[in-house]
This record gives sequence, C-alpha cells and structure tokens, in this order.
Amino acid sequence: MSDENGLLELRNQLDTIDNKLLDLINERMQIVHKVGALKAKSGGAIYRPEREKAIIERLEKINQEKKGLLNKSAIEALFLEIFAISRNLELPENIGYLGPEGSFTHQAAEARFGAMSSYIPISSIKGVFKEVDTKKVKFGVVPIENSSNGIVNDTINGFSKYNLKIIAEVVLDIHHTLASTCDKITDIKKIYSKDIAFDQCRRFLTNFGLDEAELIPIESTTKAAKIAASEPNSAAICPHVGAKLYNLPILFENIEDKDNNKTRFFIISDFENAPSGNDKTSILVKFPNEQGALVRFLNDFNDAKINLTKIKSHIVEGNSIFFIDFDGHKDDENVKKVLEKHKNSVKILGSYVKEVNDI
Repeated sequence: MSDENGLLELRNQLDTIDNKLLDLINERMQIVHKVGALKAKSGGAIYRPEREKAIIERLEKINQEKKGLLNKSAIEALFLEIFAISRNLELPENIGYLGPEGSFTHQAAEARFGAMSSYIPISSIKGVFKEVDTKKVKFGVVPIENSSNGIVNDTINGFSKYNLKIIAEVVLDIHHTLASTCDKITDIKKIYSKDIAFDQCRRFLTNFGLDEAELIPIESTTKAAKIAASEPNSAAICPHVGAKLYNLPILFENIEDKDNNKTRFFIISDFENAPSGNDKTSILVKFPNEQGALVRFLNDFNDAKINLTKIKSHIVEGNSIFFIDFDGHKDDENVKKVLEKHKNSVKILGSYVKEVNDI
C-alpha cells in the first residue's frame, strides 16, 4: 500500500470514529434533556459542579487503567465543554464577570462555562454581585485572592452585603506580557496597566530599563492593550488574550516576577451545592466583643477535627470581620455542630468542590 493510500485509509477511519462520536454526543444530549425535564419539575439546579467533578475523576481513573493517551488536563477540557453545551441546550446561561472582555476573570469564566455561554462584562465587583442578586445573570465570576497581593476586599464586601452563595472556585496561573507596536523597547515611553500588574512585574521593568518609562495605571489590563494599540511609543502589560484581542504585537511573554503567580476566583449564584466528598467551605465571621472569642471559635474547630485552610481579617464598614476557609461541607455532621454553636457570628458563603488547598 502506498503512503497516499495509507493516509486515505487512516482518514477514513477517523471519519468513521467522528461519526460515532457525533451519534454518541447526540445520544448523551437526549438523556441530558430528560434529566433537565425532571430537574425543572423538582426545581433542581442545572449546574452541579460536584457532579461534574465526580464524572471527570471517574473518567480520569478509567483512562489511567486503560493507559489512554489523554492526560488529565485534556480530559477536563474536553468534558467541561461537553457539560457546558449540555447545560446550554437546556437553559442558555448568562454569566456576568468582572470585565472587560479578555480579562483574567473572563478567562476564568470561560474555563468553567465553555464557549457556548453568554458572557456579560460588568465594570465592578459590586456590579457583579448586584446583577446576580437581581437575577439579571445566573452566575457571577469574581476574583477572591492573588498569591502575590492577597485577598480582594471588594469581593469580601460583596459577600457581606449580598446573600449569594459560592458554588465553585477556579484557579488560574497569571501570566503577563509586554505588548507594543514599537519594534525596540527603547522606543517605549509610556506603559499602561493595572497598578497590581506593575507590582507583579517590577523586576522585569527594572532589568530592561523600562522603569524609566512613564507607568500609567488604569482600571484594566485589557484596556491597557486597547490604548497601546493606538498610541505611538506606548506599551501595555496585559494578558496574552488581551493583546490578541486588539492585534497588539507581543514583545515578551511571562514577564511576572514570580513564576507561581496565581489568582483564585469564585463563581457565585443563588443556590447551594450538595456534598461531593471533597469540599471546601467559606464563611465570614464577626466575633462578639468579648475576650477570647476568636480563641474559643478556633478551639471548637480543632476539637471537631476540621482543618482550617485560611483565616484573614478585614474591616467592613468599620467592623472587624474574618474570612475563613476550611475543609468539609456545611452539612457534614461535625461542621454543622460547630456552625450551629456560632450561628450568631457566622455567615456561610457556600460549600463547593475543592480545587486547591490554598494559593
């Protein structure tokens, strides 16, 4: 058999497999439609992160046993997209996120909800909470913390004001680019970006002499790319997707000082998750003005063998408040007892599938 005939035979085999895949996906969608009809009758939520996580973990285990060629990331990317298509066939999803288009929050939203969903950029974190609360959007995506810059206060304030729930977390590796229409970096006189991005790229700016350029902070890294695309002798520190969005040439990739720079995002909505067996819970706690209140609270968690993974203090409207993460679901028996004991001090923000221990 000639190489040309062999190639044709392999392509025919691929076509046959693709036909079978299409039939199987359509068969899956028919079952999804039946499940959706039953959920509609019972008032159940269409998006169930704990169920999706369980499916992916099961498929990863099967793939390992069969020594499949797909790695974990490939399986997750493939099936998260299938899940998103399934949900959108039942009920098109509107997802509000901290904009603008091309922001890291936009990337986090797409990583969870896929390409078919309707994404709505919202100009502030407060606005995301408001639009979810008024049901103009079903889901909201907001940053909660960065590994270099800590907790996002506006998100804590949003949880303090609104009775919305965390239904999932997404963690992204944050990479910045230097993008410009300039051919030489010595031609760059102005650099636009968010102040936090400048802070995360100080070493690069110093090493390349760009700390002598005028650093102009603006509200988003994507807007920085838009400005730099039209303004001579300027550049932007922005995400790769932001530069591509405005056809802005990228001069340097991955210019952040720390190679483990990560941001954690919360997906918020108006329902609660069932336990998955591998959950994390987030709460806000305002302790009574009594000596030892914090110590007693922490001792109760320790006695119940609940692992606290984060505790951060904040000031909200002049009051000291704590943001706390711990392992477990709010409906676990040992967790319920502690939360009930401190119910006058605790606001439960949500229990959700644990993606990472901490960042």
